[in-house]
Amino acid sequence: MLNLLSGLFLFLGIHSISIIAQPIRDRLAAKNQLVWKAFYSSIALVGLFLIVKGYSQAKLNPTLIYTAPYWLRHVSALLMLPVFILLLAPYFPSKINSITKHPQLFAVMLWAVSHLLVNGSLADLLLFSSFFVWAAADLISMKNRAYRPLPGFKKSAVNDVILVFAGLLIYGLFAVYLHKMLIGISLVS
Repeated sequence: MLNLLSGLFLFLGIHSISIIAQPIRDRLAAKNQLVWKAFYSSIALVGLFLIVKGYSQAKLNPTLIYTAPYWLRHVSALLMLPVFILLLAPYFPSKINSITKHPQLFAVMLWAVSHLLVNGSLADLLLFSSFFVWAAADLISMKNRAYRPLPGFKKSAVNDVILVFAGLLIYGLFAVYLHKMLIGISLVS
């Protein structure tokens, strides 16, 4: 459990720099953008590695907090439908992006809630709740921060179609194949 907690601390901690220390983040990035990105990425990767390792270890001897009814799997699957669309949205300026303002944060929140509905171990609660709380805090803090655009395609009405198609395609790949391959749990019986 220590690896999971350490990983969450590192990964979400470095991703929280803009929430709790925007001026420090801006100064470090202004000094040397490449060094800042390398530092940021290194901390995030170590954190991600520890999250994966710690979560895998915790699942070997789980502490069960609750058991979800089977039908919640269907609710979870429905909540996941827009997740990949929202994750891609910042890179394809579109109506989806304009309406949601911060689509990736909404994607993280939907991902976390959908997984909390069907996973009831202590490790699940720590992992998914942490990501939900972080995304909610980041979303709230965005009201006081300047928008930093991501590199992406030019704004176009076609981008909405591309987003929906690509997002649903990735969703299908995850549901049928990638979730089993990457996570070890088959979503299709």
